[in-house]
Amino acid sequence: MFVPQTFVAALFMTILSTVCWGSFANTYKLTKNYRFELYYWDYAAGIFLISLVLAFTMGSTPGDNYSFLANLYAASSGNLFYAALGGFIFNVANFLLIAGIGMVGLAIAFPISIGIALVEGVVLSYLIQPKGSAALLGLGVGMAVVAVILIGKAYGEMQGKDSAKASRKGILVCVVSGILMGTFAPFITRAMTASQALTPYTAAVLFTLGAFLCCFVFNVYMMKNPLEGEPVGLGAYFRVPASYHALGLLGGAIWGLGTVCNFVAASLVGVAISYAIGQASPMVAALWGVFVWHEFRGASGRAKIYLVGMFACYVLALILISRAYQSS
Repeated sequence: MFVPQTFVAALFMTILSTVCWGSFANTYKLTKNYRFELYYWDYAAGIFLISLVLAFTMGSTPGDNYSFLANLYAASSGNLFYAALGGFIFNVANFLLIAGIGMVGLAIAFPISIGIALVEGVVLSYLIQPKGSAALLGLGVGMAVVAVILIGKAYGEMQGKDSAKASRKGILVCVVSGILMGTFAPFITRAMTASQALTPYTAAVLFTLGAFLCCFVFNVYMMKNPLEGEPVGLGAYFRVPASYHALGLLGGAIWGLGTVCNFVAASLVGVAISYAIGQASPMVAALWGVFVWHEFRGASGRAKIYLVGMFACYVLALILISRAYQSS
């Protein structure tokens, strides 16, 4: 089983997870007039399939007691359940985040949902696994939250008068998304640190399996009772081009790769630190928006100042969180 042996290697993997988590949505942008509820089926399948591939390759070494299948058989049923439950909860939170973005816009959805999730997830994970300097980790998380707020303000400046109105319903959806998004990390921490613990690869497989199974409950319900728009039937899924399904699977594979990297890095630096760096993915999404999708073309000078401030805060957050581990 491959696990990082140095902090530099673990840091690289956490940053890679940030890149993956902030990049998968590009595959959805490449589709046209495709309901997210339908895209989500392929996305969920993709995250589960890539976790299996990595578990049977990077996570398996002949004769190793920590290889995927050996660990799967040796782990306690409770830890398997916690990992799957974490994935189930994540899936609901992620779906609500996308709905929240559609209802109130990125400028409001990101700061509320990701901000709550970042603080809650790090605090709860650290209470279960206190690894690293609490003071430096807290400062780093604080800078990351400031960065998330700044990206929200940058999008708000860009959208101007055309930005979505902050309805009470939309804000409530974002708050619920953030609370749920912040709770999956403690379940993973528990599954990877308790007696008869899961390896990162086993945790990732159970986590993504839980997310996939959740679709048969939550996604089906949301297709029939969408928060916005008309209900959509599953028949529409089979009427889209094969390329759309491929894009969904690719998007899931990208996100799933980031998840495995995040969990593997956590085996050295702890879930709180790994999660804190990984949840800065909105910064990566903003980079795609600036340099590839040109979302900020013609934006005001104030929006550009917010973007520069966001990147500066994120770099400072990385430095502080890195020092938090090195000071432990």
